[in-house]
Amino acid sequence: MTFDLKDVFRQDIKNLLAYNFQPFRDGLIKLDANENPFAFPFALQEKIYQQLRADSFTRYPDDLAGELREKISRHTGVSIEGIMVGNGSDELILNLCLAVGSGAQVVIATPTFSMYRINSQIAGAVPVEVPRRQPGFTLDHKALVRAAGDKKTKLIFLCSPNNPTGNAIPREEIAAILEESRALVVVDEAYIDFGGQTCLPLLKKYPHLVILRTFSKAFGLAGLRVGYLLGAPEVVGELYRVKQPFNLNTFSQVAACVALAHQGEFAKMIEAIVRDRDKLSQELASLPGVTVFPSEANFILFRTRLPAGMVFQRLLQEGVLIRNLHGPHLEECLRVTVGREEENRFFMEKMKKILVDEGEG
Repeated sequence: MTFDLKDVFRQDIKNLLAYNFQPFRDGLIKLDANENPFAFPFALQEKIYQQLRADSFTRYPDDLAGELREKISRHTGVSIEGIMVGNGSDELILNLCLAVGSGAQVVIATPTFSMYRINSQIAGAVPVEVPRRQPGFTLDHKALVRAAGDKKTKLIFLCSPNNPTGNAIPREEIAAILEESRALVVVDEAYIDFGGQTCLPLLKKYPHLVILRTFSKAFGLAGLRVGYLLGAPEVVGELYRVKQPFNLNTFSQVAACVALAHQGEFAKMIEAIVRDRDKLSQELASLPGVTVFPSEANFILFRTRLPAGMVFQRLLQEGVLIRNLHGPHLEECLRVTVGREEENRFFMEKMKKILVDEGEG
């Protein structure tokens, strides 16, 4: 018999593109992934190592991450029964899509984080895109409510502050959507430490609200993949049905607990990132032909009169890696993560050089 891929793999995802991430190489200034640019504090690394036991490596981790969920409960004010942790927010997004089932509609306010669409398709759900208004990328409230009103709609994904546009959604606007929707409304607050209004005060009133958070950004644990989800206990209970066992390893659980116990260390980093973000935004906006979009996150979306692909490649040649976002709704747009002061300065020097070389300076 002849082996045929079509006989084995799902044809409904044959056109699905994997998450596109630029490989990193030594010597580059890495400003492409919205990571915390500061080194994780050495003293906290030592505390993590001290809390590991000999059996931390030979035994399975706590499946329910009880200690971490208790600390998250104290941090957020949400009961432990309303908390679920995951291998990054990505796993939790996939769990949400799996839980609503194949064929369900998932409404996504685009442009936004690509994993909402990708995980919807992996789960066999149907992504329904509702474009944001141009030029400020605000929500199209009426269109969202229309899409939410469809009986097939089970999930609505909203990111605030939004990746990659940087703008936040006013809390009252999210409350208005909750009032008019019977679907789960998921608000991804991955960047909430840098700006915007948290939806935590809305949780008690709206049982169909789910909030996503991560340790990857402000807490600098991107390499350890720790995310968490907040919601009504009955909603979280349903999501546990699709959770993989032992999904968050022991090392990551311990590291997240230590990070939460020393929030002051990260508050200083957040303050510096926000200050440098505002400074970098002003400097970018002063360049000829550059349009900068307001940001409440740890990155900046901008556009030049030059092709985004060319600017991206020129910066790469000069030793700076940023994100090329050129595509629908983001024509000729690029995104730069706020780095350390010297990294931001180097990026600006290279941007100015490219603009001068191309006759824009």
